[in-house]
Order: sequence, then C-alpha cells, then structure tokens
Amino acid sequence: MTTQPVTVTLQDNIYEAAVKMKDNDTGFIPVVDFEDGHTLIGVVTDRDLVIRGYAEKHSGSTSVDKVMTTGIRCASQNTSVDEAAELMASQQIRRLPVTDGKKLIGVVSIGDLAVRNIFADNAGEALSDISEQHRLH
Repeated sequence: MTTQPVTVTLQDNIYEAAVKMKDNDTGFIPVVDFEDGHTLIGVVTDRDLVIRGYAEKHSGSTSVDKVMTTGIRCASQNTSVDEAAELMASQQIRRLPVTDGKKLIGVVSIGDLAVRNIFADNAGEALSDISEQHRLH
C-alpha cells in the first residue's frame, strides 16, 4: 500500500490535479476534505480528466468536483490482500483507497499486489479480470 498518497481538495482545479499526476507519476489522486485534509470524498483519475474534463470542454481552471468520481469502493485497514484483490477484480478497479472510517490512510494498486510474490496469483487474476471486463465495452 502507498501511504500518504498525493491528494487534492475541492479547492484545487483540474489543471492542478493533472500537474500532481505528472509530477508524481500517477493516474489516480484522492480528493480529500479541505478542512481536515484526510476525509476521503472522491477520486480523480487521468480518465476522469479526459472524459469529464477536457472532452466536455472544461478549462484547466475548472474545480475538481466537476470531474471527480464519488461513491467509490474502499478497503479498510483490516482488509486482507486477498480480499482487496477480489474487490478490485469484481469492481474492475486498478486502485483501491484504504480508509480508517472516512480517513484516507493509503492506496493499494494492482502493482502493489503484483510485487508481493506470495500474492502474485491474486494480483494477476485481478488484473486479468479487470482487463477482460474493459475489452467488453
């Protein structure tokens, strides 16, 4: 799991989110509450920026709330690696926020699962399931 992931708030715009993605080599940025900096309220993906942002002709100064995904699936700090891989496969997601209540404590990615040799089969199966589902669209 990546602890202390890069985040944005609703005060950030889509240009700032894109720059953070570029600077941190990621395509996924959690959106947290501005007041406490920890409460997860959504996520912005590189796909969100393209589909809901630029393809809809929003400028870079558009607030992230116009493009973010809400109602996202999360894991708790007690979720096992197997359970996380299964959830990622069943929900067709490549990154899974990890929370303690509503507080963001990290993000698990398919890559995180794959680097753990003991769980390589689960990560591979999850990635395979995700990839197969995307081909159907």
